[in-house]
Amino acid sequence: MAASEPLVIRSLEFLGGMAKADGWRPDAVLPEVAFAGRSNVGKSSLLNRLIHRKKFARVSNTPGRTREVNFFKVNDAFVFVDLPGYGYARISKAQRAEWKPLIEGYLSASPQLRGIVQLLDARHDPTADDEGMLEFLSELEIPTIVVLTKIDKLGAAERARRVHEISVRLGLDAEQVVAFSAVTGEGRNELAEAIEQLLAQPA
Repeated sequence: MAASEPLVIRSLEFLGGMAKADGWRPDAVLPEVAFAGRSNVGKSSLLNRLIHRKKFARVSNTPGRTREVNFFKVNDAFVFVDLPGYGYARISKAQRAEWKPLIEGYLSASPQLRGIVQLLDARHDPTADDEGMLEFLSELEIPTIVVLTKIDKLGAAERARRVHEISVRLGLDAEQVVAFSAVTGEGRNELAEAIEQLLAQPA
């Protein structure tokens, strides 16, 4: 691991989970960056690669396991927030309906939130849930980094095309989109630098 690598993780502490929209959450004293995406988008794998810990976020073979908003204190300096995955077909409609008020509850009770890392699967078009989430974040004027996961599963020509297509569909500049692979590590440092920039923003 190069000394010049951005976002070097020296310490990590699980603070707990927020299970209800108006439920417990740690005191909002440190800057927070939250991670959002569909249940099978590869969020746990991304978090593990980002911080170089293989078991930081439990990688589950059953997407949609995360039912709570989970808080992790990093370097005693900031907090990573793992939001519940949404939109997985095999989860009941009632469970799928729970993610929105829980996420909205978190967002409304987080004065230290600096931004959201929104994950999309590079191989597929954004779903209605994805677009709804991005619209919601836009309405709240929350800075958002869009990450296209599983980019290693596409060939070179196809990945460039997909980055362009998804950027155009969502009305984003290509510079706002990070192509990421938890397998190869591609995009890790680019994402880390973007997160550092978010953390440097005022509350």
